[in-house]
Amino acid sequence: MATITIIGSGSLVFTRRLCSDFLLTPSLEGCEIRLMDIDPERLRQSHTIVQSIADRMGARATVTATDSRIDAVRGTDYVITTFQAGGLEAFRTDIEIPQQYGIEQCVGDTLGPGGVFRALRTIPVLLDLCRDLDDVAPDAMILNYVNPMAMNCWAIDRGAGRPHVGLCHSVQGTSEMLAKWIDVPIEDVNFQCAGINHQSFFTEFRRGYEDLYPLIRKAVLRKEVYGSEPVRIEMMNHFGYFVTESSGHASEYLPYFRKNEAMVDHQLAPKFTDDTRSWYDFGRTGGYLRSCIQRLEHFQSEFDEIAEQPVPTERSHEYGVHIIEAMETNMPCKVNGNVPNRGLMPSLPEGCCVEVPCLVDSSGVQPCVVDDYPPQLAGLNRTNINVQEMVVEASLTGSVDAVHHAVLLDPLSAAVGTMPQLHHMVDEMLERQACWLPQFNGA
Repeated sequence: MATITIIGSGSLVFTRRLCSDFLLTPSLEGCEIRLMDIDPERLRQSHTIVQSIADRMGARATVTATDSRIDAVRGTDYVITTFQAGGLEAFRTDIEIPQQYGIEQCVGDTLGPGGVFRALRTIPVLLDLCRDLDDVAPDAMILNYVNPMAMNCWAIDRGAGRPHVGLCHSVQGTSEMLAKWIDVPIEDVNFQCAGINHQSFFTEFRRGYEDLYPLIRKAVLRKEVYGSEPVRIEMMNHFGYFVTESSGHASEYLPYFRKNEAMVDHQLAPKFTDDTRSWYDFGRTGGYLRSCIQRLEHFQSEFDEIAEQPVPTERSHEYGVHIIEAMETNMPCKVNGNVPNRGLMPSLPEGCCVEVPCLVDSSGVQPCVVDDYPPQLAGLNRTNINVQEMVVEASLTGSVDAVHHAVLLDPLSAAVGTMPQLHHMVDEMLERQACWLPQFNGA
């Protein structure tokens, strides 16, 4: 039976969703689920939640918990990474220090100064995990859910060379949203989606041979639809295709939408309806940080609410369980995975991390070639890949110069700050986060 380890299981909602998927999969009956987290209370709570679901389902799975990473991964088959290096303390500086320099980040976990420093904190942990796996689980497959996805996966490839795939839910979520807008069952939709994580584009969206883009373009004229996704709709209007990541998030990877606080707080605001106000509140600077802080303040009630939820009866749309099922049973499935660009997307740099359709069976994750990618989309992706490359270089070599270069190349930072301002900001962030950045010790 498969052994599945979750590193960072204290993310209670996500751990519950993933483990429910495993327990609802007949071919994984009798599997072992190992939960690992460095926070003993969150670990205890995640174990309680998952064991309760298994008991109520009558599942034969074994659920264990440990704060020892090496014990958690010893002899495992699959490692799912969901941790947050530095926690909220580091995350707060990712948002607050750049804001002092005029950089308005909504989430700050993928690109921008926040994404750069989150990667710098995360990559050493991932590489340590890879070394553990080399020693005690050499054949284990890493399913990475940790952001910034592209930087982390690129670093795993360059720094460890271990089998891995990066997984997100933006492709599934966006395809379902688009289908709902045009009132077409998602089961009837075929799509082609490719690019880089959080900036992939639906280059095809069809029902049989019918192109559904005309229906999408008509749907976005409705006030309530536009109000729910203004950034993504503007992107489609100007670049021709719909992007995978939500409007607040997508606005961070571009120089067009967040040039100053007034632009964020006022220019987009009139376009929102009462029904879409929550998007606006989240899309403002630090929206995700505020959400995380609120969850922490309601820590116990969050646990109580999750623990009391009914047992799921259907699997979620997360790719993780489908990949493990396909590898265990040799029953193929298709996912969109983040993998090294080995000639898969010729218009993007070789070796970078791309998000492409993948076939999965007992041979593993087999990515598909996408050689007809629109050049304007590749151009947008390359502006982000430039930053990713410098961050991976900084993480693997300890080069402080590469950190500075990464932020100088960042589209949002460059749209707001001067080069001396950005240099000073990076120095301040390096100083404040030194305890989480071992690769720069002695630099």
